Amino acid sequence: MKNNFRKTGKLLIVLALAAYLNETAVLAQARPADDSRKLLRVFHTISSNTLIEYVRELTSERYAGRLTGTEGYNLSAEWVISRLKEWGVEPAGDKGTYLQAFPNPYTLILDRGEVSMHLKVGQTDPKQQGTVKKYYLYEDEYFPGGTSASGQVTAEVVYVGYGITAPELGYDDYKGVDVRGKIVLMENEVPFNPDKDPETFKKWRPYSFHQYKLQNAAAHGARGMLYYYGPICNPNNDYIEGFIYSHIGRTVVDDIFAGTGRTYEATVEKIRTALKPQSFATGKVFTIRNKTEHHPEGVGYNILAKISGSDPELKDEVIIIGGHLDHLGLFPDMMPGANDNASAVAVMLGLAEAIGKCEIKPKRSILFAFFGAEEQGVKGSEYYVQHPVYPIEKTVGLINMDGVGSGERIFALAGKNFPWLYAPFEKANSLYLHREMGTNYWSNLTRPRLDAARFMDGNIPSLSFSTSGLRLPYPTYHNTRDNISLINPEMLEDMARLMFLAVMDLATAPAGSLK
Repeated sequence: MKNNFRKTGKLLIVLALAAYLNETAVLAQARPADDSRKLLRVFHTISSNTLIEYVRELTSERYAGRLTGTEGYNLSAEWVISRLKEWGVEPAGDKGTYLQAFPNPYTLILDRGEVSMHLKVGQTDPKQQGTVKKYYLYEDEYFPGGTSASGQVTAEVVYVGYGITAPELGYDDYKGVDVRGKIVLMENEVPFNPDKDPETFKKWRPYSFHQYKLQNAAAHGARGMLYYYGPICNPNNDYIEGFIYSHIGRTVVDDIFAGTGRTYEATVEKIRTALKPQSFATGKVFTIRNKTEHHPEGVGYNILAKISGSDPELKDEVIIIGGHLDHLGLFPDMMPGANDNASAVAVMLGLAEAIGKCEIKPKRSILFAFFGAEEQGVKGSEYYVQHPVYPIEKTVGLINMDGVGSGERIFALAGKNFPWLYAPFEKANSLYLHREMGTNYWSNLTRPRLDAARFMDGNIPSLSFSTSGLRLPYPTYHNTRDNISLINPEMLEDMARLMFLAVMDLATAPAGSLK
């Protein structure tokens, strides 16, 4: 028996040695053997045990969901900065700090509010009937509007389709209906598919934003809005004093359509196929109540930190590693934002530490941009593009991450737009990590719902990484369930290792070899 154990032990040693030699050989295909060993040494120090603890920290109650503008967000920024200082990553923000400030009004949600439908009961004579309320369930059936005013409205609901008034398109959802003093029920997005014809969609694009829809409803005299968007938490909207709104799910929509002689599916299909409004007064009376506190004086921050390039000629070129630090805050329950986007922050921190301690120094500079206010209209990345700390013409590209901690598959948006930027990631994965990984064209550049889109709009080559594959019987996007239980530690580790190899490839590539 002892001999068998000895034989097994020797076999394991031989296999481990063979694996190490194979790893070195793989990396040596593109690098000298000594450089490959140095990279491999750091590569293996990137640990899922460390990265998952970063996610655990960022999703703790101390940071209260990291809504940009709040004390919780500022505390999370201080914690990230403390890690960067520990590893000697240099500040790149305003006046020698790590922070880049920008204006950012925000709204606090102080209680769960109410969405309820008034039902007539009792006598057959309508004049003698009483009413009862059907209350809808917080989170499963509604969420308070993220920028709703504080107050209550009770009124009839008028369905207004997509809430669009576009004379140049011959389209007006408000034509033929009176919404003054009423509550409007509204779809998100627009009735035209952006993938069908991106050029035509550009004409519809201004009408797709939440801000426009809310403003247009208020301009037509509505007092409130039931927004069919989820239900999910969303602080990306305008604040209008006195205007009350909440996000609702399909249960509420079906109850509003019940008994009207119309079905929801057929109504929406008519709008989409004919591009003709189908607005109507539903006869249903609802109450929306929200308790909020608006802060127009709010200030947001990007965290900017750099590892300066070592090459005298190439150090002025910069590769930006981006991901948003913020999430949704309190609605009023805390929204942890584990995958969206503590996962990316954890990977960025793992990458910063790895590059900082690597014996091979990047020739180009690397800027780590932890964006604020992505959830409030991608304002942090928009501000950076307008106020870059490195010249745009010297920016090699942005490597963005958003939701990279769950599942087992990797996806890179726009890899086919920029194959030279995607190639190092494809190579590192195929030679070493062996994850299922795909990419595509960013065919519709008119949708600024990611930080990377702001950079693309500024003509900066960009990739945006995410992961997928986790299947659950309940939604986890923008609600309380986006917690640490969703996170796959091995995915965090592989993402950080993938970033390390590929970014070092880009940062040490010879002059003129990129693009």
